[in-house]
Amino acid sequence: MAESKKKVVCIEDEPEIIDLIRLILGRKGFELTGATGGMEGLDAIRNVKPDLVLLDLMMPDMDGWEVYQQMKADPELKNIPVIVVTAKAQSIDKILGLHIAKVDDYVTKPFGPQELLQSIERVLHITP
Repeated sequence: MAESKKKVVCIEDEPEIIDLIRLILGRKGFELTGATGGMEGLDAIRNVKPDLVLLDLMMPDMDGWEVYQQMKADPELKNIPVIVVTAKAQSIDKILGLHIAKVDDYVTKPFGPQELLQSIERVLHITP
């Protein structure tokens, strides 16, 4: 990995998932900031200015699509890549995410550590 750690913000309403992702990414030298909800997540993105955002769609305070729309409307945040990590596994959700909203990738829960890492490496153009 490059000399500086890649920063990732994970917006997810389940703390256990944030801990799992922190464990997976920590082994690869990523620096993870977790946020348990959309509003907290937007604050984290603005403070951290991450290289990547992992975004859950179904959250109680502000859903992932709202977070994504606010990011894309903000000139400082709009170029940060977003990988949707969600239990919404139906193909229509994936089509909406990848082709209509233009998220950078779409990973469905439950996911394997390798699947998540491959997605991140693809989006950030990191050679494993």
